[in-house]
Amino acid sequence: MSDSSASDAGSRAAAVSRETGETTIDLTIDLDGDGDSEIDTGIGFFDHMLTALATHGLIDLTVQCDGDLAVDDHHTVEDVAITLGEALDEALGDKRGIVRYADRRVPLDEALASVVVDISGRPYFVFDGEFSQTDIGDFTSDMARHFVESVAMNAGLTVYADVDGDNAHHEVEALFKAFARALDDATRIDDRRTDTPSTKGQL
Repeated sequence: MSDSSASDAGSRAAAVSRETGETTIDLTIDLDGDGDSEIDTGIGFFDHMLTALATHGLIDLTVQCDGDLAVDDHHTVEDVAITLGEALDEALGDKRGIVRYADRRVPLDEALASVVVDISGRPYFVFDGEFSQTDIGDFTSDMARHFVESVAMNAGLTVYADVDGDNAHHEVEALFKAFARALDDATRIDDRRTDTPSTKGQL
């Protein structure tokens, strides 16, 4: 169950809460922020990645999550991604004036990640690559792929992502940073456009 509310008209911010038998989440987002964040999910590496997402996407982000970490990290990561996707969709509103498309490649030492985003309103996700180690601290490496997928499904994004490298920490971090930069580019307002970027007139 989730509850969402947009901020004042004209702003691109949203607050979403989600409560299930597995997690309780409160999340706020401002797409036109400075990259400030306050993150507490109970998973240190995941907190680090969400902080990187905010910093490199210039998104103000707060996340408070109380999850069933005694089971594993899956529900916490997945439910934060669902909530973030819902908040992105809420903050974007009618998507009037946005750039819509973006393509970013980000290196981190030996690792390289690429993310292509279309704020299409039609959720679709393709991923190519494998993570070199199974776990990074208390974070399961493959949950990085599932995180991006779950954001895409709940924000109505088409996302193609790939990653290559030798160190899972670097691979996952490059993926989060590439996703952040692509989101920043795609959600940016194009001053030349006053309508929704679609021949259909809506996304």
